[in-house]
Amino acid sequence: MTSGESGPARKAEAAEADQRGARTAAARRAPAHAVGRGVELLKRRYHSGELGSVPVVLGLFLIWAVFQTVNSHFLSPRNLSNLSVDIVGTGMIAVGVIFVLLVGEIDLSVASVSGLAAATFAVLSVNQGMPELPALVLAVLCGTAVGAVHGFFFAKVGVHSFVVTLAGLLGWYGLMLYIMGTYGTINIDDRGLVAKLTNFYFNDIAAAYGFAALGAAGYFLASWLGARRRHRAGVPYRSPAEIGLRTGVLAVVGFAAAALLNQFQGLPLALLIFLVVLVGLDYVLRRTAYGRMIFALGGGVEAARRAGLSVALVRISAFMMSGTMAAIGGIFLASRISSVSQTSVSNYLLMNAIAAAVIGGTSLFGGRGSTWSALLGVLVIQSIASGVALMGIQAAVQFMITGGVLLIAVVIDSLSRKAQKAHGRV
Repeated sequence: MTSGESGPARKAEAAEADQRGARTAAARRAPAHAVGRGVELLKRRYHSGELGSVPVVLGLFLIWAVFQTVNSHFLSPRNLSNLSVDIVGTGMIAVGVIFVLLVGEIDLSVASVSGLAAATFAVLSVNQGMPELPALVLAVLCGTAVGAVHGFFFAKVGVHSFVVTLAGLLGWYGLMLYIMGTYGTINIDDRGLVAKLTNFYFNDIAAAYGFAALGAAGYFLASWLGARRRHRAGVPYRSPAEIGLRTGVLAVVGFAAAALLNQFQGLPLALLIFLVVLVGLDYVLRRTAYGRMIFALGGGVEAARRAGLSVALVRISAFMMSGTMAAIGGIFLASRISSVSQTSVSNYLLMNAIAAAVIGGTSLFGGRGSTWSALLGVLVIQSIASGVALMGIQAAVQFMITGGVLLIAVVIDSLSRKAQKAHGRV
């Protein structure tokens, strides 16, 4: 190399070395930078009132950590398997409540409707000898009809939803007692279709792991297609890295849950049905015109009316969905104990269903929420009940803890709404 060439060569080598050093320093800063971006994102979502499910997930982890510390059996495969089945009945009812909350209303009749549907099934199947499948369909349709009645009086007659469903709470409970007659308790066939809803397990370990893999793959595909669609539309979308990270977290949670369930009896049929219902109804709410009408109505009745929506029909359909899911939840609750009794309806069931929806992140003011709120909320409530039972503490403590958690959830909801108002989003 000549002296004339050595100068530029040295400069090029020095520039390349500087670039390598810059890349190395950037790589070292990358984890800290990613954490900083995550913290900054949480701050922005907090100030804009869009924390979503973050508080309830953190609260659930805290509850599990506390109870596991006090009693090492809390996170045992047996207890978690029982927990996964115990949440289904109340969770189904909470899903229906979410539809009503999304339009900015309330349904106080869900516990009575669930008891009425269970009683209808028991009387038709056991006392009248009807095959279980048609009796089950008629019981669910009974809940749908009840919801239609509530929706009609609210949307067409103009009676407030609180009054209509409060009357329903009393009236449908009375009808349940009338249907039951002198039978204090009706035992259903513990080997029949309904009983298998909560006592059947997929013992093959491939079932739980396969469902976890299918769930992660489905989430990745749906997120990737959604990001492509949003990119083509010129609106903000999730990056491939974020989609991959979310899918990875979901896969870890899914496979960990599958491993725990397989250590006991395998994948419960009840949990599988519940998750399928959540996915299906979440798709309805977020990917269909009907779901957009539900959210639009919750965002503002007058604006929805001026946009050409049939406000009355949407409201009636929301109450019909609530009645239908209450009936399904009642069937699962009856399946869990293989019987229906006059005490199947309780105020605790009503409060737990509504509390599950609110604790899970559905707003009491309407227009914000998800079917997954039912899963998160009922997990919190049932985890408290399970932990208190394992500790041998009085049931009164369970209600006090649940009440405190509900109050915190409502406070977070109110603060989120205030933050959204401050940012002009309400």
